[in-house]
Amino acid sequence: MRSQLRRLQTPFKPLSKRLRYLLLSLLVCLSVIGSYWVWAQQPVRLSMMLQGQEIPNWQMIVDDFEAQNPGIKVDLIEGPNATNLREDLYTTSFLLGDSPYDLIYMDIVWAPKFAAAGWLLDLSDRISEAELSEFMAGDVDGGRYEDGLYRMPFRSDGGMLYYRQDLLDAAGFDPPETTADLLQISKALQSQDKAQWGYLWQGKQYEGAAAMFVEMLEGFGGYWVNPETKVVGLDSPEAIEALKFLQTTVADKISPPGTTAIDEEVARLQFQSGNAVFMRNWPYAWKLGNTEPSSKIQGKFGIKPMVHAAGLNSGACQGGWGLGISKTTRHPDAAWRAVEYFSSTEAQRKFMLASGFVPSRQALFTDPVLVAEYEYLPDLKKVIESSVLRPPIAQYAQASDILQRYLSAALTGRQTPTEALQAAAQETRQLLKT
Repeated sequence: MRSQLRRLQTPFKPLSKRLRYLLLSLLVCLSVIGSYWVWAQQPVRLSMMLQGQEIPNWQMIVDDFEAQNPGIKVDLIEGPNATNLREDLYTTSFLLGDSPYDLIYMDIVWAPKFAAAGWLLDLSDRISEAELSEFMAGDVDGGRYEDGLYRMPFRSDGGMLYYRQDLLDAAGFDPPETTADLLQISKALQSQDKAQWGYLWQGKQYEGAAAMFVEMLEGFGGYWVNPETKVVGLDSPEAIEALKFLQTTVADKISPPGTTAIDEEVARLQFQSGNAVFMRNWPYAWKLGNTEPSSKIQGKFGIKPMVHAAGLNSGACQGGWGLGISKTTRHPDAAWRAVEYFSSTEAQRKFMLASGFVPSRQALFTDPVLVAEYEYLPDLKKVIESSVLRPPIAQYAQASDILQRYLSAALTGRQTPTEALQAAAQETRQLLKT
């Protein structure tokens, strides 16, 4: 009897195993499908590094973007406050081969280096030239490298001349146009004890001095490096005259003897104390000079394009920040949507109102909402329209270091302007060959 039962049960055993296998396979498939469905519902996450102080203002426009794009989240990562340290972090992450940052928020002088190294996506096929024409030309040019576009403008910047309107009006002077005008007015007001110093500018050995000297070069008809031909112009007669002018301001005590230790903030605080007639600085100083309780010059100063040699043109060093996309991002289309929104009129207006920084879209310089808050914007547009780029070359960081060292050597009296700029030109030519 038992043997008969075993014979009856045997044909059903394979079928039972097959059913169990099919059921198990079905459960696995359902699990995979369920997991995929859950994964598919998760938002795309993009990351971007910022200086800590900028995060609150950025978070406002990130929230707006995420509300309009619920499938995309932007994580703001706090980086070092020092600009050069953030550049170093980007460089290290790129060299490791898989950057954790999808959106690259970069200073204008980083774009050529990052693009030349192949670390950024070319954005030129994502936006038309007509759309780019809505931005300030210098901001757009600062994002180009060779035939590509690697950085979309976000906020602009440009060096300019600040002047004490009240002192000039009382003495019957118009704001200076030329370097000779600046020297004359400074000496006159200093001799009348109206101000301790005539002209404050950035002479410290750092990037700010290189930016300042770009403006002097343009104002004297010289240039640093031609990005097309790689010809170096630092040892030209025009460049040497530009450095001689700066040296004269210190030698004649129009500028403080400690100018070689002055950066933007030192100059700004001295100007706000009422101790100077003129100052070279960036737009951020306007709001602080008019709003900080300690400022003695609220409502007493104006801005204009930088002075220049007679018969030549003014130059404003083009500064500013913009957005690129890492070449290793897994979400290039989502990243572009973010870049497109952050560079929009809506986002820039909101950010600029909160921060006081300068927009890069031309129309915002006459936007009634912004001008009501920052009345200097129409004048600032004239300044930035005469902008000059620092050389958009891959080796910019090294070229800037060379220039800074030799400017310092001349300003501290260790070399003459001619000796310093001849040596700087020779080193720069050697750098570009290698």
